[in-house]
Amino acid sequence: MFDNLTLRLEKVFRFLKGQGKLNEQNIKEALREVRLALLEADVNYGVVKNFISRVRERALGQEVMASLTPGQQVIKIVHEELIELLGGSAVPLNLSAPSPAVIMIVGLQGSGKTTTAAKLALKLKKEKRSPYLVPADIYRPAAIKQLRILAEQAGVSFYEASTHQKPEDIVKKALDHAKTIKSDTVIVDTAGRLHIDEELMEELVRLKSILSPAEILLVADAMTGQEAVKISQEFHEKLGLTGVVLSKLDGDARGGAALSIRAVTGCPIKLVGTGEKLDDLETFHPDRMSSRILGMGDVLTVIEKAQEAINEEDAERLVKKLQDDTFTLEDFRDQLRQIKKLGSLEQILSMLPGMGMLKELKNMQVDTKELVKVEAIINSMTKEERRNPSILNASRKRRIARGSGTTVQDINRLLKGYEQARKMMKQITGTTKRKAKKGKKKRKKRAFFPF
Repeated sequence: MFDNLTLRLEKVFRFLKGQGKLNEQNIKEALREVRLALLEADVNYGVVKNFISRVRERALGQEVMASLTPGQQVIKIVHEELIELLGGSAVPLNLSAPSPAVIMIVGLQGSGKTTTAAKLALKLKKEKRSPYLVPADIYRPAAIKQLRILAEQAGVSFYEASTHQKPEDIVKKALDHAKTIKSDTVIVDTAGRLHIDEELMEELVRLKSILSPAEILLVADAMTGQEAVKISQEFHEKLGLTGVVLSKLDGDARGGAALSIRAVTGCPIKLVGTGEKLDDLETFHPDRMSSRILGMGDVLTVIEKAQEAINEEDAERLVKKLQDDTFTLEDFRDQLRQIKKLGSLEQILSMLPGMGMLKELKNMQVDTKELVKVEAIINSMTKEERRNPSILNASRKRRIARGSGTTVQDINRLLKGYEQARKMMKQITGTTKRKAKKGKKKRKKRAFFPF
């Protein structure tokens, strides 16, 4: 979403780094470009004006002028001010209310409310809570059915409501039932409209008085740009929002909404939707988002995703297999499955420092069908073949190709990739092992020869 803004800011930073000494004139030129970049990204005009004013004031101070690397100091200031603009720090959900804590999901039709409700339920389930999904949208066709299907996919409890019931009656009964089944979090998916109207707002106000929610989260579509900011303001005035969930952040919109909502409404962005899958919901971290925008990457999010997807025991077992040179095609297949759990490869690569700005990466399309093909080939092998690929002769390869719907060339490519991956990983683990041994020897030597 922030690709164009990142590229524009990168040009400005290159210009600043190239200046041996900064003065009022070249800072003015650089900030003019930053201002244009933000306005082109559809950031609110008032927000841009205040942001540039704060950066200029700090950039012209002694802290920058007296620095040996003034260009880098200005970049640091932009980074810090961007973090402040996005909210300063992550704001967690308030779930400390008496059980069950109620979360009201509100927003316009098409913003992704129902999907977000299910994503949030899955996220809370992973955090060892017991969420309960309640459909209070009786107007949109199949809204209740959609939430029921998503609840089944997420493996969470669901309240069976009917379109013949009033939303007020649904939430009252659901709240009582949640206490009966000892659910600690109730997530209510409310009705939306194509645009804000009085009837919708009055219904939401009534539901709020019944539920006394710990959280009222507005799902705002990041693709709608400044419209999302306007919608957030109107909902906040009527309901007193506690936070915003920015959906469709993986889209190709300009990203201005993310940079404007907090500053204009005062409501923190608490969560962001980064894809269509149920586990594509992340806590919003202003510092990480600022780093992504400035092309510095977001390694912490990559690590968190990896920790969720990769079991620690499996990782230790893999390292041992590599060290003992017993890494098989079965292990190779398991690694590919874990990589797929991390999400889109383009998304993961874009979070690595500097990678988001590479033209080659921007134009690269990682075909996930290739991973499916690789898995099909390995699954078509016998156990013996998977554990000892050296026995794969021409006739065996033809049989595997027929069984997996691929070609012998595909199998040869897979075997070559497997061999390269095995050598590379063995090299990495071997280097780590040698360093550990070397460190151990040094420690022993110091024990006997303290000098």
